[in-house]
Amino acid sequence: MASSADLDVGAAPALALVAGEVSGDLLAARLMAGLAPRLPGVRYSGIGGPRMLEQGLVSDVPMDTLTVRGLLPVLLRYRELKGIQDRLRDRLLAERPAAFIGADYPGFNLGLEQQLRAAGIPTVHFVGPQIWAWRRARIKKIQRAVSHMLVIFPFEEAIYREAGVPVTYIGHPLAETIPLQPDVAGARRALGIPVDATVVTVMPGSRMAEIKYLAEPFVRAVRLLAARDASLRFIAPMAGERQKAYFRQVVAQAGLQDVPLTLVDGASHDCIAAADAVLAASGTATLEVALFKKPMAIAYKVLPAEWMIIRHMGYLPWIGLPNILAREFLVPEFLQHAATPEALADALWFQLTEENNRARLRERFTEMHHGLLRDSARASADAVLRVIGR
Repeated sequence: MASSADLDVGAAPALALVAGEVSGDLLAARLMAGLAPRLPGVRYSGIGGPRMLEQGLVSDVPMDTLTVRGLLPVLLRYRELKGIQDRLRDRLLAERPAAFIGADYPGFNLGLEQQLRAAGIPTVHFVGPQIWAWRRARIKKIQRAVSHMLVIFPFEEAIYREAGVPVTYIGHPLAETIPLQPDVAGARRALGIPVDATVVTVMPGSRMAEIKYLAEPFVRAVRLLAARDASLRFIAPMAGERQKAYFRQVVAQAGLQDVPLTLVDGASHDCIAAADAVLAASGTATLEVALFKKPMAIAYKVLPAEWMIIRHMGYLPWIGLPNILAREFLVPEFLQHAATPEALADALWFQLTEENNRARLRERFTEMHHGLLRDSARASADAVLRVIGR
């Protein structure tokens, strides 16, 4: 069992981390990679995915256990998730890590952080919850839960500083991993696509709930586009075998097996780099598409009952990250009932064929990329080291 001696300079510290989704796994893994050479012998435990496991994390449960999207699905699994949170809390209170780091996943992590911080364990939250878009009242909980906030968008720093929450803007890790000039030809070669083809990439999300609501309208949009231009190539990266099987099931139930859409195992960045335009579920993927300088249309759908709740909770007119960063409707968004196959197909056709729009988006997305580009692994590691007194 760890004790306060673990905090002494020269001792190998223990750090606890939790990520609940693929994006958090990526962020936390980069932080861990930045910390490891500066904290020899550091021990990582908590909950995380494959990238965090590669950095040495000992995970209490598989990260997929926590991956839930939407208000109602979370409510249905509340007791299960609360049990995981309570068991992890009890272990960490007994072992006393040098700090706890929550990678996004605020519904789970902020509650855990509040309990740990009240017990004297420093807490770092990686990726500020989107209080600028949803649930501004959450800032009061953040003030109680978070010793230090790490934010990945430049405009967030002032929000937390004004609220009295110590904060560091670290840049967005995706801005470092995605090249300023994407290799379109190389991506197409890797995917076996002719270099001169016109390619539409379809990204219905990595979570089952996203695929459930978006697979059918996305595939119907592909059918409409293929009818306009039979030479178009359509590809869809799948996050895993479960997602691929579920996507195929939805497509088969809708009678859309004949639609010329090729499913690709992983390789989402190659699929985006290869694209002339992208149809994407709202989320981190939309920022990836922007960083690859690709025109896009964004869609978002949830349970009707859930939509009735959340439609009154937003404070911004935008839901897609490129539009939020640009502070304007730079690319089209289609929410809930507006995300029809016809609307999506028309938007994608415009993004494919209007060259002035394509040039404008390349310029704006390049500016956005430069604004998000920092050494995020080092900046986040510096902040954590300050929190634990190293």
